[in-house]
Amino acid sequence: MSALRTLIRPSGRRVRLSAKESEERAFLLRLLSLLLQYPDAELAAARPALTAAVDALAPSPAAEHLASFTTWFAAEPSDALESHYVEVFDLRRKSSLYLTYYLHGDTRRRGMALLTLAQTYRAAGWSADSGELPDHLPVALEFAALAGPRAGEAPLRRHRRGLELIHHALTDIESPYRHLTAALLSLLPPATGADREAVAKLAAEGPPAEEVGMDPYSGTGFAPPDTFVPPHRAEPTLMPPLTSMDSEIRR
Repeated sequence: MSALRTLIRPSGRRVRLSAKESEERAFLLRLLSLLLQYPDAELAAARPALTAAVDALAPSPAAEHLASFTTWFAAEPSDALESHYVEVFDLRRKSSLYLTYYLHGDTRRRGMALLTLAQTYRAAGWSADSGELPDHLPVALEFAALAGPRAGEAPLRRHRRGLELIHHALTDIESPYRHLTAALLSLLPPATGADREAVAKLAAEGPPAEEVGMDPYSGTGFAPPDTFVPPHRAEPTLMPPLTSMDSEIRR
């Protein structure tokens, strides 16, 4: 477990938390980042180490939620893990892991939001080399762990309503991944009444949409649960792709 902790330890601290609190919070965020990635063979093979790392966490609501998830994650067959991940995150728009989709939908503003987010990462000195967009939740969690609660977690706080919707969608279908989103939300400021109203409206109406042929489900912006229509990726207005956590964390 010590080797795993070394691999996913944050590179620095920029917050007013104590050194121990800062390291523990970053460790939680990087565990969440790793567990929310596609459960390929390498991640599946790391399940014993991940479970041991979670079991060793200091008591907290986030640690409890993580333990609930790893209990399921460790026991499930690898092919079942892969199938469940695809069904939950690729086939259902309401639980997509691309955060800017919930704020901007399939509009041109989403491309600008992605560019701004990529520039935020680079301004903080973080460079990535990955095929994933910068708003992919595991990427945002990795940045939060590295840059600290103030600047690093700002993208998560900005997209809190989207995170709430993802959590509600996962809870509705009783996916074990709901424990991971619950853990993350427990680390963020509590939802306000305005947040809850906005999430309810978003769930009912869907994100913004442009009538330019981008979304065949022009009513709510959400496809039926069993339809394969993952959120459209924005036009390539970004700089070259950011780095994958895999090269750092799994090396």
